[in-house]
Amino acid sequence: MNGIRGLDGSFLPIERPGAASPAPASSFAEALGGAIGKVDALQTQADAESEKLALGGGNLHETALALEKADVAMRVLTKVRNKVVEAYQEVMRMTV
Repeated sequence: MNGIRGLDGSFLPIERPGAASPAPASSFAEALGGAIGKVDALQTQADAESEKLALGGGNLHETALALEKADVAMRVLTKVRNKVVEAYQEVMRMTV
C-alpha cells in the first residue's frame, strides 16, 4: 500500500493519477442539512447560556461568545440560502 505517515502517526494514502476516486461522502442536501443542524445547535447553546446568565449563574464572557457564534452562523446560513435561491431563480429563467 502506497502512502506516508502523518505527524500523528496516522497513515495517509497517496492517490495515483488516473486512479478512480471514491464518490463524495455526502450530497449537497446532506451537507446543507448538516450545516443547518450545526447552526441550530449553536442557537440552542446560546439560548442555554443566556438562560444561565439570566438566572444569576454562568459567565458573561462565555455567553457573549456563544451569542456571537450563533449570530455569525445564522448570517452565513442566510447568505447561503440567498445564493441557493438566486441560483434556482436563474435556472428557472433559462430557456430550453
